[in-house]
Amino acid sequence: MKHCHLLAVSTLALALPAAAQTVDAPAGKVKGVAAGGVTAFKGLPFALPPVGGRRWQPPMPMPRWNGVRDASAFGPACIQPTSKTPNVYSPAKPLPTSEDCLTLNIWAPRDAKNAPVFFWIHGGALSGGSSSELTYDGQRMAERGVIVVSVNYRLGVLGWMAHPSLSMETAQKVSGNYGLLDQITALRWVHDNIPAFGGNAGNVTIAGESAGGLSVLYLMVSPAARGLFHKAVAQSSYMIAMPALKSSVFGFPSAEAVGQMVQAGMGATDISGLRGMDAQALTNAAAGAGFAPWGVVDDYVLPQQMVDAFDQGKQAPVPVLAGFNQGEIRSLMVLAPKPTATAAEYEAKIRENYGDMADAFLKLYPSADYKESILLTTRDSLYGWTAERIARKMAAIGEPAYMYMWDHGYPSMDGAGLHAFHASELPYVFGTFATTGPQWPAIPDTAAEHALSDAMIGYWTSFAATGVPKATGAPDWPLFSPDRSFMHFTATPTPGRQFMPGMFKFNEEVMCRRRATGKIPWHWNVGLASPPMPPKAEGC
Repeated sequence: MKHCHLLAVSTLALALPAAAQTVDAPAGKVKGVAAGGVTAFKGLPFALPPVGGRRWQPPMPMPRWNGVRDASAFGPACIQPTSKTPNVYSPAKPLPTSEDCLTLNIWAPRDAKNAPVFFWIHGGALSGGSSSELTYDGQRMAERGVIVVSVNYRLGVLGWMAHPSLSMETAQKVSGNYGLLDQITALRWVHDNIPAFGGNAGNVTIAGESAGGLSVLYLMVSPAARGLFHKAVAQSSYMIAMPALKSSVFGFPSAEAVGQMVQAGMGATDISGLRGMDAQALTNAAAGAGFAPWGVVDDYVLPQQMVDAFDQGKQAPVPVLAGFNQGEIRSLMVLAPKPTATAAEYEAKIRENYGDMADAFLKLYPSADYKESILLTTRDSLYGWTAERIARKMAAIGEPAYMYMWDHGYPSMDGAGLHAFHASELPYVFGTFATTGPQWPAIPDTAAEHALSDAMIGYWTSFAATGVPKATGAPDWPLFSPDRSFMHFTATPTPGRQFMPGMFKFNEEVMCRRRATGKIPWHWNVGLASPPMPPKAEGC
């Protein structure tokens, strides 16, 4: 299988690396560091710092800077709750953080011309993470002829809090969604500046994993992002219910009411008081009090629920690659309900919760291995159903859709009970085996593992270039429609058909019944944690 299609999109001259390269972009002159035919430009500001009176304001464009900006180091991560419990995702040392964090990074093939752009949005539950995490290093991808951009965006209470007073400050009378607005502003920066780095502003792929994948869905349904990207990659994304700005829906209080609770909990008399507080203390206190960052339906940035937008064909009409991991919940046990003592108790509770849907539930998630069924129930309600829903809805509007399941393990991963855990595909997608965190199960440095990574890099970069995922020496990736085809990543990539019979239909009906009530969210409150299932509703 040839890769001439990449060269048709991106004309490259991979010269010997130089010590530095200077680019004169509309944003200003910037000096990057070259290595291995790729030049990295790190820590480039795309908006003014959201500090002081700009805290909880839409991002403001960054004026052109003077002189030549040194882009040899990442900018700080955005403020996030202080981690107290190490886990598999913990970095070797805490990342430096600041409110002045709205920066992006670029890895560009040296002398690139009209290269496709891969715009990466990091995960972390919209409350943590950073574009500077070494797993996201864009060197290997850029060596395949794409420009990689990774971006910071505001997190937690600083990035996603709404409040009546904040809404009154804007012409649209809305608030919240600041982290999403940061992403959109970064996309506009890319549109205006990436040609100076050799990129094609008309061939941008948005991509992300977990909360980054959720962000991809937000961008797909946001009118403000329309036209700023041309393909989408959603890894372990989740099409959950969303709070509304001014009303209570699906069990959420209004987003503005939550902001008022934050204000009261912090003892502030008004927004000025909150703006004057230490950012880290405020973030820790809000997280400790249970503030959860979500995109907010505000009739402006996010006009409607994601499920409704996709049902109505209002999402961005672009090719999509979407998928999830077999063992998503093995590293996210906090999302799974506590197991019952026995299989009989499990089955009785499921029958109590699901009523007329209990037989269908138990067929998919049987009591014979109920502890595993608990993990799969939560996985499918969040990630599996979402991946297939994306593929179905994109195919329905005539756009190419490609789906995958990551089902790969290796000795240290499987020995720790973490087979194909959440985010475990990322070092393979980026080719960054050596830069995972200290708690990450060590990836074997073998030819087989590197071959799988090479295939992943090939699929992802060719999709970014052409909208078709291909990899040298690997099987062709079939379109999802009409046979519900997918790529199964085990020891090697293996195409499959008729993906997980019954899984989507069951979880879609659960969502549909709950949506019809207007009062029940659809995400991880499933299985043993499910409220009583509403009766079958019209259209479900």
